[in-house]
Amino acid sequence: MKEETPSDQPMPEHLLDIELSEAKKVAAGIPAVVQSVKHIIDEMPIRRGLKALNSLNQFQGVDCPGCAWPDPDDHRNSVAEYCENGAKAIAEEATTKKVSPEFFNSHSVAELLSWTDYELGKAGRITHPMYLREGGSHYEEISWDNAFTIIAKHLKSLENPNEAVFYTSGRTSNEAAFLYQLFVRSYGTNNLPDCSNMCHESSGVALTETIGIGKGTVKLEDFYNTDLIIIAGQNPGTNHPRMLSALKKAKINGSKIIAVNPLKEAGLLNFSDPQSVKGWLGQSTHLSDQYLQVKINADLFLFKALIAFLLKWEEEKGNILNHNFIQNHTHGFEEMKQNVKSYSIEDLVAETGLTYEEVEAAAYKIAQSEKIILCWAMGWTQHVNAVEVIQEGVNLLLLKGSIGKPGAGLCPVRGHSNVQGDRTMGIFEKPTTAFLDRLDMTFNKKFPRNHGYDVVEAIQAIHTGKAKVFVAMGGNFISATPDTYYTSQALTNTNLTVQVSTKLNRSHVIHGKEALILPSLGRTDIDIKNEAKQFVSVEDSMGVVHQSNGNLKSLSDFMLSEPEIIVRMAKATLDNSGIDWDKYLIHYDNIRDDIERAIPGFENYNERVRKNGGFYLPNGARINEYYTHNRKANFTVTIPKKTEIEEGELLMMTIRSHDQFNTTIYGLNDRYRGVQNERRVIFMNPTDVRDLKLAELECVNLVSNYDGQRRIVHNFLVIPYDIPQGCTATYFPEANPLVPIHLTAKKSNTPVSKSIKIRVEKIV
Repeated sequence: MKEETPSDQPMPEHLLDIELSEAKKVAAGIPAVVQSVKHIIDEMPIRRGLKALNSLNQFQGVDCPGCAWPDPDDHRNSVAEYCENGAKAIAEEATTKKVSPEFFNSHSVAELLSWTDYELGKAGRITHPMYLREGGSHYEEISWDNAFTIIAKHLKSLENPNEAVFYTSGRTSNEAAFLYQLFVRSYGTNNLPDCSNMCHESSGVALTETIGIGKGTVKLEDFYNTDLIIIAGQNPGTNHPRMLSALKKAKINGSKIIAVNPLKEAGLLNFSDPQSVKGWLGQSTHLSDQYLQVKINADLFLFKALIAFLLKWEEEKGNILNHNFIQNHTHGFEEMKQNVKSYSIEDLVAETGLTYEEVEAAAYKIAQSEKIILCWAMGWTQHVNAVEVIQEGVNLLLLKGSIGKPGAGLCPVRGHSNVQGDRTMGIFEKPTTAFLDRLDMTFNKKFPRNHGYDVVEAIQAIHTGKAKVFVAMGGNFISATPDTYYTSQALTNTNLTVQVSTKLNRSHVIHGKEALILPSLGRTDIDIKNEAKQFVSVEDSMGVVHQSNGNLKSLSDFMLSEPEIIVRMAKATLDNSGIDWDKYLIHYDNIRDDIERAIPGFENYNERVRKNGGFYLPNGARINEYYTHNRKANFTVTIPKKTEIEEGELLMMTIRSHDQFNTTIYGLNDRYRGVQNERRVIFMNPTDVRDLKLAELECVNLVSNYDGQRRIVHNFLVIPYDIPQGCTATYFPEANPLVPIHLTAKKSNTPVSKSIKIRVEKIV
């Protein structure tokens, strides 16, 4: 990527449409209902919308294609077992707007490239397979057979299977994910990067090392029977709104909540339940008993200070730590203890941006609690020291014995609805020997052992020419990944890009020499095979596997299900694979039968998944069985390091707006933060605005400079906001070009999108 410098340019006219209002202090309520209805009406006839919503998250119904928050095991609200953003997700998928061959005839790739992500997504559902010839200006309709022939020709022409990369989105079902990894490994590579590499990979690494499983340990019911919930680096009101109902129930049952986040978020302050009479009357439940507005990436200092308080009080008073649990179930306590005691509490607190009294008060709440749940999301996972931060959180819970018992545990809150299930199914570039041995035994063949590329490695391999074909099973790779210009340059160097998609996105207009768009059915679409209605299954954030049944007629007879696309791709590409691919399209039960044989925990899969609510996968840490190298839960020694900021620099984190889920932009109204009609904004502390001689809504450029490489994004509007001094926030993906491809978390290699050093430059 060539260096860029700020240039004289007038403020784009659309930036003048921005509207600001006071940030909200209450999440959901009647406005959430209004917005839900509005999005449905805007996208489809109301009858179709109600049919989709009425089955959403119900037993035997459609699993929400949004977040992975679990459904209640017992009672489900028959009127609305979904949230505002769930309704938006359904509106996006079940829309009756169409992106047809006529659409592509009317709009060149060059024109579509000038559209915003929001405009691309709002175009509608893709109805036909489309092909872009080398040097072509427009996508053109292609038959499915010819599309698979093109894919097979490119894959067969590679000198080595490792020259192909196969990406997976967290929306993909268990059945599709299992077939996809089976096809890719049969082809001969483990190049299976997925969206986990960019979000909770740090969680998986941290938890596997400490408790022996890369998943959380709690069930939803634990939230109703806990003393204290700590929510760190997470904004549930926007990213996982149904979590607010669980928090409300926890509060009613006497739990306390500590929020740890640089921004004051409405969903961590108060919740007005739109499914209750009080909610309709405008009343709300106060959620956070204490709100710690920690500086960006100062969480390790904070949690080490909290532990230091507990150790200090244990020596002074006793009865603070759970010594029985520590002695019987953990390893490394003394080493961790000595490490923490080598730091001064005052020095640790000084790095957080909080007062000594605030941290002490939080530590006191922890000391008084026997059952603690720790929740986190990407505010913790996307830093260089992300694995250490999570492991310090694990240290805290181990001290209190808050793992392996009801009402307590670790809760990484996953994003996309089946991102956890995809990993369980084998979507992983570093498969374990045990997983591959089972796969070998199931299919009586030897699958490749060498590790493949994760997301960052895949981008770098494509950029250098080591990989030449890119296939994406869902997702919007360009908008989801870091270092946008570098990544774009990489993909345009490929011989072929293949996107299995439901909606138009930026990855369709930044493409290889040849490009294919393959339209797939969505969660809401009815899927018929051999005159039998099929269902798929997913795994939620707490390890529950359950089914999802589409109930809407698809907009086009030319859409195929993801399992069928994969099977036909495999049949076209593989010669004598020894796998009976045809049986998988007779009935999806046949896919689940092979999953049962290949993956532990899926015994009687077809029987159990048909029961209301599905079933829990085994989780040893829930019952104090830790499958680590020493069969213990392990304390970790961490070393906090201050982020060195030069004069004039600020620390930036990327965030979502309330009208957004991952790369999907539902609208332009971030109403909780009071920003409407614009996304190119930067939230800044008012003191920083004044010190840099800026003004509210001044148009600026943002610049990052790593290893001598200058990266820039133009025309961002300054918004003074309640955020710690020296910290800023911008929307994702607009600020992704500032995130260097090589700046990643240690051990997990996750892009560091939450702590980027930037400068704000005036436009002169």
